[in-house]
Amino acid sequence: MKIYQLFPYLTLLSAPVWAGPHFLATPVASITSTGALQVCFDEAGLGNTDINYQLTADETAEFGCFNNGGNHPKASNKETVSATISTAATFQPKNGRVQACVTGQPPSPGAFSCPPGQVRLLISVTDTNIVLNDTTNVVVASVPSVSQIFIKGA
Repeated sequence: MKIYQLFPYLTLLSAPVWAGPHFLATPVASITSTGALQVCFDEAGLGNTDINYQLTADETAEFGCFNNGGNHPKASNKETVSATISTAATFQPKNGRVQACVTGQPPSPGAFSCPPGQVRLLISVTDTNIVLNDTTNVVVASVPSVSQIFIKGA
């Protein structure tokens, strides 16, 4: 076989590694004012059909009881709730690209309640083991952990 006959095969081997679906950078996680996990991303190399995403994380939220003056009594009326969260979303690419955010639900206090004259407030939220999965193309991104303190010193 002559070298010019190998050229079509060599061209295929030199295709960029990033051809096809891929995240352009590591997705960025944040926590909204309600305590919900939000992950924003930019994925390219897509066609024009809808792309399905799955966001998962291990979430820990702390709730506490506060009186009408906004003070947190020194009693042990705090509750820490842990759960694995999962949120699905679907986006339509524009020019083969999706730039979007997937937002989960705010953490739930479960059965934790406060005595009369006090209100339940979210003190802090931490999300770890965050994974954003393009389930249409099987492209997975690990996202750095994130936490937010809403009430300091509680």
